Amino acid sequence: MNKFLSIIFLILLSFANLSAQQINNNVSIRAENKSLKEIFREIEAQTDYNFFFSEDWVVNINYTGSLNNLSVDDALSEILNETVLNHFLLGNRIILTQNALIYDELPSGFFGKAMDTIEESTGTYINIQPINIFRASNDNNKTETKTYKIGKEDYSSNEKEFVLKGRITEVKTGNPIPDLSLLLKKSGRVSVTDENGFYQIILNKGENVLETKSLGIENRKLRILMFNNGSLDIRLNEDFEQLDEVVLQAEHNSNVEKTLSGSTRINVEETKKVPLVLGERDVLKVATSLPGISTAGEGALGFNVRGGKTDQNLILFDNAVLYNTQHFFGIFSALNPFMLGDVQIFKGGIPAEYGGRLSSVIDLSTKKSNKNKLAGEGSIGPVTGNLSIEIPVVKDKSSLNVGGRGAYANWILRSLDEESLNKSQASFYDLTATYEHNFNEKNQVKLTAYASRDDFSITSDSLNIYKNSLVALNWNHQFNEKSSLGTTVSNSQYGFDINFDGNSSDSFTLGYKVAETEFKTKFSKVLKPNLSYNVGLSSKLYRIDPGSFMPSGEESLVVPLEIERERGLESAIFVSANFEPVKKLSLDAGIRFSLFNALGPGTQFVYEENSPKNESTIINTLNFENNEIVKTYGGPEWRLSSRYLIKQDLSLKASFNSTIQYIHQLTNNTTVSPIDTWKLSDLNIEPQRANQFAFGVFKNWLGSNYETSVEAFYKNSDNILDFKTGAQLLLNENIEREVLQGGGKAYGIELLIKKNKGKINGWLGYTYSRSFLKLDSEFNEERVNNGAFFPSNFDKPHDFSFVGNYQFTRRFSVSANIVYQTGRPVTFPVGNFQFNNSPFVVFSDRNEFRIPDFYRLDLGFNVEGNHKKNKLAHSFWTFSIYNVLGRNNPFSVFFITEEGDIKALQSSIFSIPVPSITYNFKF
Repeated sequence: MNKFLSIIFLILLSFANLSAQQINNNVSIRAENKSLKEIFREIEAQTDYNFFFSEDWVVNINYTGSLNNLSVDDALSEILNETVLNHFLLGNRIILTQNALIYDELPSGFFGKAMDTIEESTGTYINIQPINIFRASNDNNKTETKTYKIGKEDYSSNEKEFVLKGRITEVKTGNPIPDLSLLLKKSGRVSVTDENGFYQIILNKGENVLETKSLGIENRKLRILMFNNGSLDIRLNEDFEQLDEVVLQAEHNSNVEKTLSGSTRINVEETKKVPLVLGERDVLKVATSLPGISTAGEGALGFNVRGGKTDQNLILFDNAVLYNTQHFFGIFSALNPFMLGDVQIFKGGIPAEYGGRLSSVIDLSTKKSNKNKLAGEGSIGPVTGNLSIEIPVVKDKSSLNVGGRGAYANWILRSLDEESLNKSQASFYDLTATYEHNFNEKNQVKLTAYASRDDFSITSDSLNIYKNSLVALNWNHQFNEKSSLGTTVSNSQYGFDINFDGNSSDSFTLGYKVAETEFKTKFSKVLKPNLSYNVGLSSKLYRIDPGSFMPSGEESLVVPLEIERERGLESAIFVSANFEPVKKLSLDAGIRFSLFNALGPGTQFVYEENSPKNESTIINTLNFENNEIVKTYGGPEWRLSSRYLIKQDLSLKASFNSTIQYIHQLTNNTTVSPIDTWKLSDLNIEPQRANQFAFGVFKNWLGSNYETSVEAFYKNSDNILDFKTGAQLLLNENIEREVLQGGGKAYGIELLIKKNKGKINGWLGYTYSRSFLKLDSEFNEERVNNGAFFPSNFDKPHDFSFVGNYQFTRRFSVSANIVYQTGRPVTFPVGNFQFNNSPFVVFSDRNEFRIPDFYRLDLGFNVEGNHKKNKLAHSFWTFSIYNVLGRNNPFSVFFITEEGDIKALQSSIFSIPVPSITYNFKF
């Protein structure tokens, strides 16, 4: 019956078209922000046509333009071009439709077989595929379904898939909802909102049913009718319904489907249950439990990624570089955990927009604050306290988020029996503030400021101060649903001061500082559902004050010394594209061309070629004026990642990265310390370069309840900076004479098994990796281990981590953290001898031996407050024991000579179990 009525309708349309041929009226329109309804009445006045439409469709739609003697058909095409309205001429009637088209020919396959029609004017075949918006859904789910029409149907389009983009926010607060899943029914396709609530998903032409899923947010079912690419903003309510079990599946199969290999996102909220030292929540410590990421040991600053040095990691905080991420020699995080919203790690496929480091990118973002009501979160522990407050400024538009934390550990030092530590102090603080303002739906601005300070004194006559700060202004502009622009201006600084107040004659102050200012912009565009690209540029200006040594007080006899300042300009342009040449294959390819200029003023020495760098081989001294180019380095950095989807839950990934690093960290310790300095590439020190290849298999099981992956990598590098034996790196005017540059290689395999759902959840990670350096030269003083490869300071072949949580009830859970690592390499004395009545020590080859293996067990018991909605604050208690087994893990091994004998001693950070109680609250 329906087909018969449709045939009768189409026959009537055909007769109506015949009569329409008798009408040939042209129109002229001049409009300045005139409503469509007024324009339609003007067309009716000039012609014999009459309009038929719903007035609700044209409310608040205006048109500005000039049309001169155009046919009604052409004029309406121009007037309605930027709207979702289509028009159809039926005799002397103009029928408007919203989104959809009216077809005057039978569609292909209408009678059960393909039927192409011929366009008379061109003789070409047209395959008509109208969108069926009347098909009854077979879904028996009783959840309320609302229908949305997206885009404007086009006769000339043969696309079968379109892109839907938009933003999802809370109804009451207006805050974006991150990590919310949008599941396309039947096909199982999934999209997840980012930290700003934005999403993008490819939908089929015609009817689609989307479901939203997120913990604490109402589940909504949406009926989407896709006529073309378009956007849809969604507002959802909070959901406090008590369920038997709440399952959050925010990234269903995303680990399998995403193109970039070696990338990981950490859920900041989940880290609160991982037991760490003194109950502190630390996302970067949690990151080291993942395969491929490790540290040199307890009390060591920084971390090593896939056999790389600590300075080869680019750490961004709201797009500004953060030089120091830890307090108190690596024991505490330098970031307030209640200010963090998203943590993303790239250790394999690094996007082309990132540069300046060889090994990895860790992109940290502050959380979105509440724009409608006052909110806050904090914790109180035995050593530290944390607090963040979210303050609405203009409702639904702007807010201020301020966070602070500090340590009060001095009471512990004063209570120790060791008299030498009674006057010691160890304290720190950090402050973070963000201001967000939404000017409109297309323009958002975010200003971030951060500052931290550590004061440490182990003796009464010296004080070490370490300072870290940054400021970043981020502006995001959305041109339309397909294109956007992001721009960042930032400044980052790190420095330290050592104040020694001994005898009045030898008191001094030592200072050091590194700073950079950067501008970066990135344009993103979606060309097709299977093709998008990014293009952008960046430029940063470095300034390093390598150190000053000044007398303290009028009676000090210390000779002043100030090392010459360093400056450099690093710039880059980049372009990348993500596309799917075939259905199962996805590629992310890009190129970044970077350029570095070492700048004056300054003095540089030229040394004889094929000679060691020392005072006797200087052949020239060059003096450079302010901003004069000393040396230029640069080159292309290639980025390629690929993913082949064997099944929906099984994929293969491969990647290749080439990277260049123009700034180097100088340290001759086996572990990084706060007084390590940075050095720019110049006339005598070349930038570091690396190439990395990676291949992995990713598989999910039981509906993504279990995630598994195996990745292998190989990395070779050049111009890696190391030091000569006995080198002095701090306050050295000729640092190029103390360091060596050579090649490196690293390889390994990483295994991850993760359980996402159920009462028992967590992950197990294992890494087997090796990292080697080679410092070869024809001169003995520039050769290490006879020019052969030797293990790096952070070479740890076996690294095992387990993080597990067992949920007894909604309120009570226990957690465990197990770590095992091969002991890191060290250089041991292997003998001694007497020469001219003086003792001398013979050392082994560099890093020939290892300290004992490291292992540790941590346990935690977590108690959630009751889940009543109307409470002043929601609480969370953590009872934890760090190093339950009391393992005396060595931090370092050193040697002393007593009565002619060499004795080995080891130092440890935590050699006993460390209990802790932390109270967390949220309002």
